[in-house]
Amino acid sequence: MDRLDAMRVLLAVVDAGSITAGSRKLNAPLPSVSRKVADLERHLGARLLVRTSRNLQLTEAGREYVEAARRIVADLEEAERRASGEYEAPRGNLTVTMPVEFGNRYVLPIALGFLEEHPEISLNLVSLDRSVHLINEQVDVAIRLAELADSSLYAVKAGEFRLLTCASPAYLARRGVPNHPCDLPAHDGIMFNNRPFFWTFEVDGEPLEAYPQTRLEVNTAANCVAAALEGCGIARLFDYQIPEHLASGALVPILPEHGGPARPIHIVYSRQGLLAVKVRSFIDWTLPRLREACGQYRSATLSDGLRSSG
Repeated sequence: MDRLDAMRVLLAVVDAGSITAGSRKLNAPLPSVSRKVADLERHLGARLLVRTSRNLQLTEAGREYVEAARRIVADLEEAERRASGEYEAPRGNLTVTMPVEFGNRYVLPIALGFLEEHPEISLNLVSLDRSVHLINEQVDVAIRLAELADSSLYAVKAGEFRLLTCASPAYLARRGVPNHPCDLPAHDGIMFNNRPFFWTFEVDGEPLEAYPQTRLEVNTAANCVAAALEGCGIARLFDYQIPEHLASGALVPILPEHGGPARPIHIVYSRQGLLAVKVRSFIDWTLPRLREACGQYRSATLSDGLRSSG
């Protein structure tokens, strides 16, 4: 039995939450994954996992072994990176996660330029609208649109974004401009069907729920933008989703004083020992370019916000 391979299989199963999910993560046959875990348990003479119909749980021996296995695998990967020269020149495989829409619009063009300038790096871009565990899921860098909860990670701020309430000039000409969130029940709203059918605003420092009439339900930002442009109703969108429409005046921000604070955009990475040159190179390349991109859409938002409220 290859114990190191068995350790990696066990870690994948534990991180994925089940043997079936672990086999998908490893792109390996389910019987093979199950057999390797069973072989490892027989070798150790201890039960590591308790399998239930819904998930699996670690035994006390399993928890201790998984912690030790993580250290062993991490130490080996660190040694391999040193041996391959990843601490001397930007080379090797680099995995970056990013939110789907923001990543496709802003991060992907920057990443393609990075690849062109660094021919010895292979880039794995993963678009996910969830927060990943960088160490457990073997991710080098993540782009995150939120306040950071995990203080063990390193982060550098790349920009900000805001939630905007907006509508087309045609809609506002037809239905009038709401001056307060309390005016919204008299207006049509374009709502996301996987979220509550109300919007939360800040009024005098306190949250206020407003309930526009649900004129249309959508499940993507692209459909929300398209409907708003057609004058179907009022929408709530992030400023980075609509900079060109704000700049052209096709969408007009409303209620800007009740929009709430800006939210941060971070480049996040973990650091165990030396930081690989490929990671530092990607951050150094991405940070100024992402800040510039964020500055451009923030500029369009602010200038149109002032124009709409003036």
